[in-house]
Amino acid sequence: MPIYEFRCLKCNEVFEILMVTGGDKVEMKCPHCKSEDFERVLSTASYAVGFSGSESRTPKVQSRECASGTCSTIDLPGYSKS
Repeated sequence: MPIYEFRCLKCNEVFEILMVTGGDKVEMKCPHCKSEDFERVLSTASYAVGFSGSESRTPKVQSRECASGTCSTIDLPGYSKS
């Protein structure tokens, strides 16, 4: 069941519409101003990384000297470079 986000071109309100099945009729209007003039927007995403018992859950920061001074690299837990 995908949830789509839209932005009303009349009042700038951002709203979501849940699409249950392809055969269902969904009211495609802005819930704020009832306009039918809107565009689909790219939704933000969130995810979680799983950990095994031996992994540290804290990011590791490595600092080094570089041409502009000090540069840092952050190794995120659960991320594999391979």
